[in-house]
Amino acid sequence: QTVLQKCLMLGEEVGELYKAVRKSEKISVDPNSKIGSVSEELVDIFIYLCAIANRFNIDLEEAFRKKEEINKKRVWKVK
Repeated sequence: QTVLQKCLMLGEEVGELYKAVRKSEKISVDPNSKIGSVSEELVDIFIYLCAIANRFNIDLEEAFRKKEEINKKRVWKVK
């Protein structure tokens, strides 16, 4: 699969996560939908995320740690 295909499938998995969260929060969902658990959908997302990172030779752990350092320095204004 191409990176584009992986990205589109990642987007679909995010939608499935939303449905799983709705189900877990007892918000109405389509009774005909096959809905996995929140943990299953998060893992599906993680699998696609890793596949995309691998295509770009990105070390996710290293990228995560670098981004966390940036985020620690951010200041959020309260409105």
